Amino acid sequence: EVQIVESGGGWVQTGESLRLSCAASGLTFDDQAIAWFRQAPGKGREGVACITLFDGDTYYTDSVKGRFTISSDGAKNAISLQMNSLKSEDTAVYYCAVGGPWGTSYYPDVWAASEYEYWGQGAQVTVSS
Repeated sequence: EVQIVESGGGWVQTGESLRLSCAASGLTFDDQAIAWFRQAPGKGREGVACITLFDGDTYYTDSVKGRFTISSDGAKNAISLQMNSLKSEDTAVYYCAVGGPWGTSYYPDVWAASEYEYWGQGAQVTVSS
C-alpha cells in the first residue's frame, strides 16, 4: 500500500519561512512527477510547485516563483518545499501529489490534478499578517 505523508506545516508570520516535506512508503521516488498543490478556504485547488524526477525539471506557479523551491532528497525518499517570504495569501492546506512514471513519451500538464495518482492528507500552512 502506498502512503504519502506531508509534514512541516504550521503557523508563521508574514515574511517568515517554512519547509514542507513529502515522504512516501510503499513507493520509491525514481521517475515520477511530484507536485505540491494547495487549497485555501473557499477556493479551488491550485498547483504550486512540481518536480519531474526523470529529468529534474521544476515548475512553479507565478505567485510563488522566487520564493518557493521544490527539491528531491533521494536518500530519504522525500520531496521538500522550501517556502520563503511567506504571505498571507499563501495560507492554505498543502497537498503532496505523486504521479507517473512520466518521461519523454508521456509528459502531461504538470498542473492537471487528474495526472497524480497518490495524494497525502495535507498540511496546514497559516501565514498571519
